[in-house]
Amino acid sequence: MNKNLNHEATLAVAKLYHWWITGVVLGLNTHKGPKLAAEFVYQLFRRQHLERFLPGLKKLGLEKLPHAVAAAQYHYFSNQLGGVKVEYFEESERKAWIRYPPPRWIWSGTAICAIPSEVNNAMLHAWHAHNGVSLNNPRLGFVCTGTTVDGGPGLEGYYFEYERALAPEERLRFATNESCPRVDPATLPALDSESWPAARQAKAYRNYAMEYIRNGLPLLPELLGPNEAQRLGHLCGKQIGMQSYDDVVQRLSITGDDETTFMDMLETLLRASGDELERDGNVLTRKTWRLFAGSEMLPPLIELWRAPFLGLLAVHNRFLELDHSSDDRFSITASTD
Repeated sequence: MNKNLNHEATLAVAKLYHWWITGVVLGLNTHKGPKLAAEFVYQLFRRQHLERFLPGLKKLGLEKLPHAVAAAQYHYFSNQLGGVKVEYFEESERKAWIRYPPPRWIWSGTAICAIPSEVNNAMLHAWHAHNGVSLNNPRLGFVCTGTTVDGGPGLEGYYFEYERALAPEERLRFATNESCPRVDPATLPALDSESWPAARQAKAYRNYAMEYIRNGLPLLPELLGPNEAQRLGHLCGKQIGMQSYDDVVQRLSITGDDETTFMDMLETLLRASGDELERDGNVLTRKTWRLFAGSEMLPPLIELWRAPFLGLLAVHNRFLELDHSSDDRFSITASTD
């Protein structure tokens, strides 16, 4: 795969998984209501936090900074690597701002209009309010001063280290009478170019999006039960695959609607996801699965994972079918309908 195609394939995977997790939240909000959607977002971001925050601080070289500054810079650098528009402002060692100007990454495009405040705020409760707990600093909290879902010019707030330990309900508070100072782009910290070359940043962007699905899909059966998780999860995944098709084929320069062309696209996407594959004609066999490496995936979750690719095929050629006979074997057959 040439360098440019590899880059575009990485971006295509990142976009697909990004839109997928947004679609799942929207689907839950629409079909099950904001309370359940908020619970999904809370559990998803808490899982992400517990898995990534402390190792991420070390990887980014931030672990020795004052806690308010370290927490804010973590969000600045990690979200920047994930393709998120983000700003940072250090007011003091005990007070550091983080700001996400529009467009909001997780609620991209028109999705912003369908996200209730409680769903958006579940993310803040799950992650931002827990940074002090993870840092073993009970005095560190987060103050949210505005959200885009409520019409503000961005999601913003600051980490603040108080003089006393905070009760759990005090770790996140809202202060809409405050606002982030003006941020001069020239003052923003930059990633070390030697440690984070363009190729590594592109993979980090892909991984950022994929991790939401890796942690999000297993939550659906827990919250909905296996049957409803299968129904709603499959619907959302297939819809996102269909909606993503034009973007994918444009990035990969795909033309035509035959079996081989689709298998070329699927192979490119899976390889760009980090999978190792073998191909024999129009049969793909996956040897390693990067997304769920080291975990036991139940068959219903594997079916959910396939849904976006079924959506892509439905647009590519609705008279073709993707063979489901094996977890790691993919082939195309003509529809008998």
